Amino acid sequence: MNKNAYSTIDLSARRNAQMGIKMYIIAGLGNPGKEYENTRHNVGFDVIDALADKYNISVAELKHRSMIGKGYVGGQKVVLVKPLTFMNLSGESIRPVIDYYKAEAESDLIVISDDISLEPGQIRVRKKGSAGGHNGLKNIIKQLGHDNFQRIRIGVGEKPKNYDLADWVLGHFNKEEKAAVDEALDKAVKALEIMLTDGTDTAMNEFNRKVSL
Repeated sequence: MNKNAYSTIDLSARRNAQMGIKMYIIAGLGNPGKEYENTRHNVGFDVIDALADKYNISVAELKHRSMIGKGYVGGQKVVLVKPLTFMNLSGESIRPVIDYYKAEAESDLIVISDDISLEPGQIRVRKKGSAGGHNGLKNIIKQLGHDNFQRIRIGVGEKPKNYDLADWVLGHFNKEEKAAVDEALDKAVKALEIMLTDGTDTAMNEFNRKVSL
């Protein structure tokens, strides 16, 4: 897509925001660079890529220290965001995106992140909540001044006792874990579709149910 096309989409997006037309900011957390691809910490990026592929959205515009793509998901206008600030400073790119499009974090922002408290393959949808020890979420909360924003947590498995936390989240999945996480990415895309069309409560009811043994 050429620069003029990007400018047209961008102006339209800002005009829609100024007119009060609903637009969602969907941000997947991760670290930029080839060395971080397919690591536990980058599942947020992976969800954005899966969503972009499904809806033919090019996430290739460099703006606000992020890679950004604009389009439609489930009939709703969306801005897809992959911060380039590295995980611990995620809020420093997401906050400017929210401000630029005059979005309301409480209703318009959805953040996707990894979660070591969930098994690979599990996801959880939340309306708000603490960072839970996640440095990317912690920085977003710091930049926004509150934790009242929607998020989807993707399970990447609990850190083994003999592992350093940084080594664990920056490590790669084994074959079995990768298969489970790929299923979780599909679930996350479906959860996002439901959140945009039927609301977060419906998505929570669908994906937060405990599996009966």
